[in-house]
Amino acid sequence: MWKIVVGFVIFAGLALYVIGKGGDSLDMSGEKHGADAVHVEPAKADAPAAAPAAAPAADASAAK
Repeated sequence: MWKIVVGFVIFAGLALYVIGKGGDSLDMSGEKHGADAVHVEPAKADAPAAAPAAAPAADASAAK
């Protein structure tokens, strides 16, 4: 029985530590739906465009 109490105290302390470290950035309101569910970061303007992956493989097979 005492092991259950010690385990609970350790778990509660760990939970309070994690919540304390998170500060105001923690969202404990549960599952989101609709407009609140958007978690998309804006695209970076200076990111280079991705090159097509199939083009180099096609060039290599044509050279043979």
